[in-house]
Amino acid sequence: MTAIRHTLQKDVFLPNDERLLGVVHVSKAGKKKKASFLCAAATTEKPVQVSIVNVKKSDKGDTYKRRQTWQLRELKLVDGKDDTKLCQRYLIKKRPDFVNVNPQLLEEAVQVGELTRTMPQGAEDVVDEEYQVLTAQEESDLEKLISQCDFAVSNAEAFTEQLSKDLSMLDGANIHSIMASEEQVKTLMKLLEVSETEINRIEKRLERYEGLLEGVREQMEQMKGKDTLIQMQNTNYKKLLSTLDTLVGQLDLSPGHVKALHEGDLSNPSHILDCTSAAEALQQAMGVQLHPGLCKMQAVREQQKMFEKLRSSFARRLATHLNSVFVQQGHDMGETLSHHTLEPTLPKHYSAHRDLMPYADLMLWLKGADITSFHQLAQVYTSNLKRLYDREIKEFFEAAKSILGSKPSAVDSKKFGKLMGSTESLGKSSGSKLRSSSLLDIADHKGSNPDITDRAKFERVLNSIMSELEPVCMVEQDFIIKFFHLSTDSTATDLGSDEEDQPEEGVVDADGAMFSKGHTERQAEKQVSSEVRRMMSDLFGMLEPELHNFINHADKMDPYNSMYMLVKISAVVMGMEEKDAGSYLATTLATSVVIVKRNFDKLIQAKIQSIEDIKVPKNKRCGILPFVASFEEFAELAETVFKGSERRADLDKAYGRMVRTIFDNVERVGLEHQKTPQDVVLFENFHHLNAVFARLKITCLETEKKEARHKYKQHLNAYVINWLGHPMEKLNHFFEGIEARVAQGVKAEEVGYQLAFSKQELRKVIKEYPMKEVKKGLDSLYKKVEKHLCEEENLNQVVWRSMQEEFISQYKHFEDLIRRCYPESGITLEFTIDDILKFFSDIAQSH
Repeated sequence: MTAIRHTLQKDVFLPNDERLLGVVHVSKAGKKKKASFLCAAATTEKPVQVSIVNVKKSDKGDTYKRRQTWQLRELKLVDGKDDTKLCQRYLIKKRPDFVNVNPQLLEEAVQVGELTRTMPQGAEDVVDEEYQVLTAQEESDLEKLISQCDFAVSNAEAFTEQLSKDLSMLDGANIHSIMASEEQVKTLMKLLEVSETEINRIEKRLERYEGLLEGVREQMEQMKGKDTLIQMQNTNYKKLLSTLDTLVGQLDLSPGHVKALHEGDLSNPSHILDCTSAAEALQQAMGVQLHPGLCKMQAVREQQKMFEKLRSSFARRLATHLNSVFVQQGHDMGETLSHHTLEPTLPKHYSAHRDLMPYADLMLWLKGADITSFHQLAQVYTSNLKRLYDREIKEFFEAAKSILGSKPSAVDSKKFGKLMGSTESLGKSSGSKLRSSSLLDIADHKGSNPDITDRAKFERVLNSIMSELEPVCMVEQDFIIKFFHLSTDSTATDLGSDEEDQPEEGVVDADGAMFSKGHTERQAEKQVSSEVRRMMSDLFGMLEPELHNFINHADKMDPYNSMYMLVKISAVVMGMEEKDAGSYLATTLATSVVIVKRNFDKLIQAKIQSIEDIKVPKNKRCGILPFVASFEEFAELAETVFKGSERRADLDKAYGRMVRTIFDNVERVGLEHQKTPQDVVLFENFHHLNAVFARLKITCLETEKKEARHKYKQHLNAYVINWLGHPMEKLNHFFEGIEARVAQGVKAEEVGYQLAFSKQELRKVIKEYPMKEVKKGLDSLYKKVEKHLCEEENLNQVVWRSMQEEFISQYKHFEDLIRRCYPESGITLEFTIDDILKFFSDIAQSH
C-alpha cells in the first residue's frame, strides 16, 4: 500500500500541488474488480482546500487517472461500518452526519479543529502523516551527500555504515556544544525566575483592576440596554413621521383644486384648464396605493369619502355641462348647402371640434371616474350629431343629383348599342383621338356633344363628392378618437356595446377582388378599432345608403357613369388604405366599389346582349355595323377613363368578352344580310376594328388586332376574286381547256394542232374582246362595287386597286399560255397592260 501511496502522490497529486492525506481501496458490488482508490488530498498552499478524489487504474499500463473529485464540504454523510476505524478532521462547520462512528473520535476531531483555529497564522498544521514529501533544499542536500560517496549506490551497507559514523560524530559535537553553553543556560534560568516574579506582580495588579471594573460592568450593561431602547424609539418616531408626511402629501388636495372642482366655470377656457388640473390631482390622490393598516385609520377613511363625494359631484357637473354643449351644437350647426354652385359641398365642423377639444382631458378623466356617464355622453354626442350629419349628407347628395339633372335613361335594347347617339354621329366622331386623362378637357373641345358634356359634368360632380367626403369623415373620426380617447387597436373592446365586430375591411366578395386579404397585408399597420367604426357608423348612418342611392341614380342616367365611379372610388380607397387603413370611410367606399363593379359588369353584359340581339335592315346597304361603331366610342371613352388606373384588368377582361362577341356577330350579320355581299360586310367591319385597335393602341387586344387584320385581307381577296370573276369569260374557258390538255400529258407546243384549240379558234375568241368591250365591262363592275361599299370606310379605291392587280395577273397568265402553246405565232390580245392601267385609272377618276 505504501508503494501505491507513493505512486499516487507522484503521478496524480504532486503535479497539481497537492499532497495525499489518505487512500483506501474501493470497489462496486457485483461488478468486475478493477483497481479503484478513494483518496483524500489537500492543497500545499493556504488556505488549505481538502478534496476527495476517485482514482482508477488504467486498463493499459500502470498509470492512474482521476475519475471524479468532490470538495470535502460537499460531503453530507459518512457511514463508517465500524465505530472504531475513522476520525473527523478539517471540517469545522457543516460537518457531515457520521453513522456507525465512535463518538470519541468525533470529539477528538473537534478538539483538533479548535486547536487548529487557535494556532497563529504561519504556524504549521498538525497533521499525522506516514509520508512527507522532501523539500527542494532537502533533495539538494541528499543529492550532494550521495555524490560525495562513490559507493552510495553500489554498496548500500558501506554507505549506511558511513552515515552511522557521521551521525555519531555529529551527536558528540552536539553534546559538547550543549555542555559548553551551561553558563548561558544558568543565566537564562535566572532571567526566567525574574520574569516569573514580574508576572506575579502584574497578575495581582490586574486582579485589583478587575475588582474595580466589576461594578462598572453592571452599570454599563444597564446603560447599554436603555440606550438601545431609546434608539429604537427614535427610529420608530422618525419612520412614523415620514409615513405621516407621505400619507398627508398623497391624500392632500389643495384648496384651489377643491374650489375649481366645486365652482369652476366649465364654459371658461382658463377655468377648464384649472378644472382639468384639479381633476388630475384628485385622480392621483384617489389612486394612491396605501398599506392595508393605514386604510383603517379614521382620518384616511374620511379623506377618501370626501374624495368620492368630490369626484361624484364634479363628474355630474361635467356630464351635465357637456350634455348641454352637445345638444346646443346639434341645433346651432345648421349650415345649409348652396344649391347654385357647380359642385356640391359639405359643411365643415372645425369650429365645433375646436370648441370641444379643451374638454378632451376631462373626458379622459371622466372615462376613469364614471364610465357610465362617459358612455351616456358619447351616446348624446352621437344622437345629436347624427341628426345633423343625416340632414347635411342628404342635402349634399340631393344637391349633387340636382346638378346632374334628372335625365331619363336612354338605354334600352335598341339604343344601348348606340351609346345614346346615332350611328351617323358615331361615324363622324370615330376618327377623333380622345386620349385625354380627363373628360373635362374633352368637354372643352366638344362642348356641342351632349353626351360628352354630361359625362364631364358627372366626373366633376363625382370628384367633388369624393373630395368633400374624405376630409369631413376623416376629421370627424380623428376628433372622436382624440376626444373620447378611443383605442386604435383592432382588438379593443366596444364602446358600450356587445355587438359583433364588422367583417375585415379589406375583405369583400369577388366583384371587388382588388381589396382582398393579400392586398391588406401590404397596407399600413394603422388599424381602427371596432368601437371607432361603430361610433362612425352611428354618426354617418345616412352616408352609405345615400351613396348607394347616388350610384344607382348615376347608373340609371348613363350606364357609362359606372366606369367613372369604378375608377375614381377605387383610387380613393387605395389611397386611404395607405394612410388610413380600416377607417369607416374606407370601409364604406370599399362596399360601394362592389356595387359599382356589379353595375360595370351589367353594362358590359348589356352591351354584349345588345350585340347579340341586333337585327340589321335587309333592304339597305349594311356598311359599318352599329355595334362596331358603338365599340369604338366605348373604347375611346374607356381608354380615357381607365388610363393609369389600377382597375385596368377589369377593362381588359371586358374588352376580351366584347370583341369576341363582335367578331362572332359580324360574321352572323354577313351571312344574314341579303343586300350587301357577305365578304363586303366582313372586310369593311374588320377593317374598321383593325383601325380602332391600331389607333387606340390597346395592348390586351394585340391578338384580336392581328385576327381582324387577317380577316379583313382574307375577305377582301375573296370579294375581289368573286366579283371580278372572269372578265373575258370565253377566253378564260378556252385557256382552261388548254390547261386540261396539258395536264393530260399533251405537250404545250402540240396543243395548237388540235382542232378545238387551233390558232384560228384562238384568234376568233380574242376578237370578241376588243378594248371597248373590256373597258365597258370594267365600268359596270366599278358601279357594282360602289353600290356594295359604304362611304364611311372609303375603301373604294382599295378594292379597285386589288381588282386591277387581279385583272393584270389574269392577263399575264393568258399571255404566258399563248407564248408556251403557240410559239412564234404572233398572236396577242387586242390590249396591253398599259391599256388596262389606263382603263382602271379613267374609270376611278370618272366616278
